[in-house]
This record gives sequence, structure tokens and C-alpha cells, in this order.
Amino acid sequence: MTSFNLYEENSLPGLIHAAPPILAIYVGLFAAYLIFFTSSYGLYGGFQHKSGMHEMRMTIQATLTAGLLLCGSLYLSHHGEMISRIVVILMVAFTALLLCLRRAIWRRIIYSRYRRGIEARNVLIIGAGRVGHALRNHLESLRHFGFRFKGFIALTEQESESGNADVIGDVRNCLAMARALFIDEIFFSVPADKKIVIGLVEEARAVGIEIRVIPDLYDGLAWNAPIEYIGQFPTIPLHRKEFTIGSYILKRVLDMTMSAFALLFLAPFMLLVTIAIRIDSPGSILYRAQRIGRKGRTFTCYKFRTMVRDADRLQAGLEHMNERDGVLFKIANDPRITRIGGFLRKYSLDELPQFYNVLRGDMSIVGPRPPLATEVEKYDLTQLRRLDVLPGITGLWQVEARQDPSFDSYISLDTAYVENWSLWLDMKILVRTVSTVLSGTGT
Repeated sequence: MTSFNLYEENSLPGLIHAAPPILAIYVGLFAAYLIFFTSSYGLYGGFQHKSGMHEMRMTIQATLTAGLLLCGSLYLSHHGEMISRIVVILMVAFTALLLCLRRAIWRRIIYSRYRRGIEARNVLIIGAGRVGHALRNHLESLRHFGFRFKGFIALTEQESESGNADVIGDVRNCLAMARALFIDEIFFSVPADKKIVIGLVEEARAVGIEIRVIPDLYDGLAWNAPIEYIGQFPTIPLHRKEFTIGSYILKRVLDMTMSAFALLFLAPFMLLVTIAIRIDSPGSILYRAQRIGRKGRTFTCYKFRTMVRDADRLQAGLEHMNERDGVLFKIANDPRITRIGGFLRKYSLDELPQFYNVLRGDMSIVGPRPPLATEVEKYDLTQLRRLDVLPGITGLWQVEARQDPSFDSYISLDTAYVENWSLWLDMKILVRTVSTVLSGTGT
């Protein structure tokens, strides 16, 4: 009895007569069709600009179109008799149902995160007039869409001198304010000179900030540009930075997977470290510090304690021994470091609890190190660029210039990582981190 006959006996009678390799080819073809049309209908982008019902309709339409193309492919390849139309219909129906269910659940999760301010998009509104206030009220009534109003930018001298506390600057220093406040989008709510708008768009493109205008205000400036609704408010995007959402989602999945496995498999070793710290010196096991994360958000960063009690208070008396320049602080043979702390720092073992920060979403495994608020206060606008991504346990600076005392080198390497980020770069940094840790170069 041939393998084909064996397969035919084990299949549903009269429905599938194709061998497994052929069946796999058509399933893969259907998946390729589905990915193409899902992308064509804009379903891989953000969903702030489309309703849940519209998203469901486009999902069903993409699945049905992919199913029709699959039927056509079966017909043209003369394999239509080997795979029943009932099987195709059931596959299309279940695929559409599961995709709609997955999108509905994902939308609820993201809405919940936006309401709590997680990954929200910071917004400036140019123009503090009637339309600007209406747009602000509209955005604040739709907090689940993830927009957070940060202030008005005055376009006229009258608005600048109005005494409105929400007017935080004028159009001349708009980009400087945007960088300082980690702005993601700027809305033009009133007409402005076209040269001002074009100049602002060019500057915003250089720093990755999106610009939107209210329709009918800039006739001819955005021909063929799509109108996107923020709730009931129509806007036209003039510039949108490229956002490889698939790569970022994969990075987050890898972060969660790797941190969960690390916490699970390193738990016995971390218990031994806990006992050693307790025996070595009095004080808490973990050191908790408020650090600055992505877009200036504050979070609690966890490390194993490697110093004596009140180490932060004692730092003021050691400032004259600082071996780093700029805002960094590091001295060799720091008297505050405990015996077990020196060993933990040498092999970077004190940072193991930060896998919990990664699991929470405060940090990533690879990224710039999270700075203190006192350090960020001394940054200039260009140095704030390193806060555009999640901070990491390891990063480009750690594997390239860990012992380099230069603050400029520290910032330039972190900025280079932000501007040239890719999953491949993360993988290379992780591989180099292993050799860096094993070499015991930590201090």
C-alpha cells in the first residue's frame, strides 16, 4: 500500500485527497495571500484612526479575498478535485473568525494600556483658539486612543500674551519644546504661513515627529493625503515616521520570553545571591532606584544591593574622586561597595533582577542604560534622543566602551543604537555581552 493510499484512508472521506506536501503548499499560499491583503488594507498599522467595526470588516474582506484567490489557484492547478470546496470555506470562515477575535482582544488590551498612560503618544497643538481647544477636549475625552495633550504652541503674539498657562511656547521654539517633552505628534489647528509649515515638517522629519493638520486649512499642501479620524476629528498627516511595528512586536516577544526563562532558570542562583548579600552586610537585598525610561517616564529599577546602607547619601562626599566626565559618576575601589558587591559587579550579576523590569515592560534586554533623573536634567536636547527607546540591561556602550570615562562617547553610542536599531543589531550585542560578562570587566 502506497503512502498516498495510507493518507487517503486516514482523511475525511470525500473532502481531502491531496498528499500532505501539496496541502501544505496551498495553506502557505493562502497565508501569503492573506498577509498581502491585510497589509494592503492597512491592518498592520495603528488602530487609533479606524473603528473596531471597520477593522473587523476589512479583516473579513481580506480573508474572503485571499480565499477566492486560493480557489482560483486550485482551479488553475487542476487540484480542485483533491481539496473539497467545503474545506476551503471552513478554513476561510474559521480564519476570519479567529482573526477578528484576536484583533478585538488586542484592541481591548491596548485601550487598557493607553488609559493607564502606557505607550501613549504625547501631543502638542499649534494654535490656542477655538479649534485648538475643541481638539484638546476631544483628545482628552478619548484617552483610550492613547493621545496625551502636553500644551499649546502659540502662532500669534496675541496667543503668546494671553496668559493661558497651557500655552508653553511659540512656533519659533516649537521643535525645542517638542524634543524636551518627548512629543510624538504636532497638530496644526489653525491656518499658518505655508513656509512655516513646510519648515516645521522638514525639521520634524529629521527628529521623527509626526505632523498633522486639520482639513480645509491647508488646501494644496497635502494633495492625495488620506484623511484620518481621531475620534470624530478629521486630520491629515503631512509626515509620518516609518515604524516597523512587526520588528518591535517581535522584539517585545523576545524580551518577554528571554526574561521569563532567565528568571525561571536563574532562580536557584539568585536565591544563593540573596543569602550571600544577607550574610555579608546589613540592609535590604534589592536596591531600588527611580530611573528614567522611554520618553522620560519614571520607573523603579531593581538591582541586587552591592553597596552599604545609605550609599546614595555618602556619594556627595566622594564627588571629588569621580573618574567620569559629564553627568556620570564612577570611582575605582569605591569604599561603599561590599565584599559580595564587588564580585556581583565584576560579572554584572547585580543586574539580574532587571529581568523583572523587562517582563513588566519598563525595560528591554538590549537598549541604552536607564539614567537617573539628576542625569537627565543635565542633558541637552540632542542627548534626549537616547530616551526614545526602552532602556536595556545591556547595550552598545556596554560592549563597545564600558570602561571609557567619556560622557560624549556614552551618549554617541546610545544615540547610534537608537538611530540604527534592528533585531540583527540586538543579536550582535547579546552575543558580545556574553564575552564581556565572562571577562569580568564590570566595576
